[in-house]
Amino acid sequence: MNDTFKSLSDLTLADRYDLDEVLDKGALAEMVQSFEELTRVSTRIYGASGQLLADTRLTPPLYALLDRHLPGRLAVQKVIDRVRRAAPKPGTPERLPCISGGTFLALAILHDGRVVGRAILGPMLDPEVGAPPPELLEVAGGLSPTELDACFARLPKVSALEGERIAAHLERTLSLLVWSGLKAHLATNLHLESVKESFRELSEQNDKLKAAHDRLKELDRLKSNFLATVSHELRTPLTSIIGYSEMLLEGIAGDINQDQREFVETIHNKGEQLLGLIKTLLDLSKLESGTMSLRKDMMSCGALAQDVVATLTPTAKKKGVQLLARIAPGVPELYADSARLRQVLLNLTENGIKFTPSGGQVAITVEAGFMPQGDTGGAGAVLMGAAKRPAVVLSVADTGIGIGVEDRDRVFDAFYQIDSSSTREAGGTGLGLSIVKRLVEAHDGLIEIVGNEPQGTVFKVTLPSKRPPQ
Repeated sequence: MNDTFKSLSDLTLADRYDLDEVLDKGALAEMVQSFEELTRVSTRIYGASGQLLADTRLTPPLYALLDRHLPGRLAVQKVIDRVRRAAPKPGTPERLPCISGGTFLALAILHDGRVVGRAILGPMLDPEVGAPPPELLEVAGGLSPTELDACFARLPKVSALEGERIAAHLERTLSLLVWSGLKAHLATNLHLESVKESFRELSEQNDKLKAAHDRLKELDRLKSNFLATVSHELRTPLTSIIGYSEMLLEGIAGDINQDQREFVETIHNKGEQLLGLIKTLLDLSKLESGTMSLRKDMMSCGALAQDVVATLTPTAKKKGVQLLARIAPGVPELYADSARLRQVLLNLTENGIKFTPSGGQVAITVEAGFMPQGDTGGAGAVLMGAAKRPAVVLSVADTGIGIGVEDRDRVFDAFYQIDSSSTREAGGTGLGLSIVKRLVEAHDGLIEIVGNEPQGTVFKVTLPSKRPPQ
């Protein structure tokens, strides 16, 4: 509770603010200047601690005249010192005599019953005083009487009652300014405190998000290590299972009957499938950890496409799907890892065959093209006339069930499957497209899914044509 009151006290400057904390000095100076022009009375404003906040612009000619010789200068300085030390009581202006025969008015500036500053008005001369007093003539000895009379006549003539009215008007004006300044100060402080609180909450949320991000990165690293370790440990005994099943099929351990051969063939085939899955997991682990190295050399994408068609033609015929390759003329060679790009084309083509019904078609197209403009440096590069980067475009189009627009970005996530139910017709782990995307990006390429009306899917891979390093 005490901390709350202390916080509120800090916000409102309760019981400790001064004029210079709540009033703008520039605005205060303008107010004093306007007040002087209206009343013709010199005005000074001091803070509670005595600092001058607004000075007068009306220097009495009489003071300037007396300042020319030592006795007059000393007399004026004595008056000024006495006026500066004045400590008027709240609510009652204090009259201070002046060497000119006039008076100064000193008044306390109050707010909520507390003195927050002082105002000094004067010197002011009573209209009934018509000649310089003896004290003034004494200190002005040696000065021109004519000039002295002229300067004395220029002192502002203000009666005692009028002076009190002027002082009351100044006090009310300053009180309004203080209220306005406090209101602005409070609003500013509340806004700053709100911003500070919002920043504190955002900092806490940012720290929590950073901690969660670091934790997820650590979990991702542990997952990758786990996949690599498990895959490696599974690969060794699985290789033995596949090897022994092959020896049984070849009759090395003796003849086997037809039923036994079918069982062993099933063991061998499922072992090969499991080995392929393990290799996929190892590839994903290497790609995520950045340990997969690419063995690049000059290669022909047209020859690669024809090789993939020759490899998968038996699978396509078994499914009743037509598989073909279209190679455009003038396609440049790529400096790339042919084995990894073969893996990309094999995966995309196998997916096309898997999801295309009997009587459909899967086509691999190889043609020359350019990298998208965004890849050449953004809009600024386009405005500057940046040259297009030549590229090779590999497309795999099928007439299958297609991929919805809402799933086109997510199919590249690891383990994501559009139909994840236990009754789905097509099998798979959901890793193939994730690996394809990472392999394409490892070649500084781009993969996207484009429309294939009225049905089917088109995977478009764009790879920049690069020269081998010298």
